[in-house]
Amino acid sequence: MSNHIYPTPGKEMSQQRARLAPDVHDAFQTFSTQVFAEGALPAKAKQLIAVAVAHVTQCPYCIKGHTKLALRQGATPEEIMEAIWVAAEMRAGGAYAHAAVAIETMNELERKQRE
Repeated sequence: MSNHIYPTPGKEMSQQRARLAPDVHDAFQTFSTQVFAEGALPAKAKQLIAVAVAHVTQCPYCIKGHTKLALRQGATPEEIMEAIWVAAEMRAGGAYAHAAVAIETMNELERKQRE
């Protein structure tokens, strides 16, 4: 990655992660393999979901990795972009929905001031 905030992942870093916690690393790898295997959802759909979630969690490693994997599973650039737009809507939708908390707080304070 060209951004200097995030280290460029590589084989050495992956090996160190595995060496520092081998049991957890192996369990995670097994879990990840199972999650993205063909099942009730096709592998391509799972990768498109992962692309969308990666944009919501804002993980640049996940965005890059799952975009590549989605393409390998046959996703088109248009499908990937639509998945990203779904993520954007859901992220914005969360702010929109949680505005209810701010509105309720403002209304409560206004009621108290009138009392």
